[in-house]
Amino acid sequence: MPLEPKSADLPRIRGALKFYQVASVITGVMLLLLCAEMIMKYVFHLELYAFGDQGVLAFTPVIETAAGLESTGTGVNLSTGILIAHGWFYVVYLFSDFRLWSLMRWPFSRFIVIALGGIVPFLSFFLEARIGREVREYLDRREAAEAAAAEPVASDPTDTSDTLEAQQ
Repeated sequence: MPLEPKSADLPRIRGALKFYQVASVITGVMLLLLCAEMIMKYVFHLELYAFGDQGVLAFTPVIETAAGLESTGTGVNLSTGILIAHGWFYVVYLFSDFRLWSLMRWPFSRFIVIALGGIVPFLSFFLEARIGREVREYLDRREAAEAAAAEPVASDPTDTSDTLEAQQ
């Protein structure tokens, strides 16, 4: 039987879900930017620079040398910035994944699948929608069940079977 989240953790799960959803979207966007940057660099041999000799934003050529690819641009290398930003946002994404996974008490395989959302393009968007829907449905179901269990059983005033038996 799978483990259920603790009742005390139910309020924290909504916050963890919101944090996961925000981290998922940011990481997904950064991953798409990273993929576009890699295509520009390795297919078209261009890198994006800002505030260099070429202007505010410019694609500059990357030259293939014996030592590998070398940039020719001046200024701030936005291609490297995208790479670094995605790496750090992926760490935040993994933390949000771990937090939600541990509060929901899911199997480890689910953690791995969610973690792949920051590595496989577009997967984080699909997982964000699916995980969000599943967790919200679970929380609504669980909170409704706990509310129903907490309500005292009220007797029906029109039910006279108890009073008739008592009179006989």
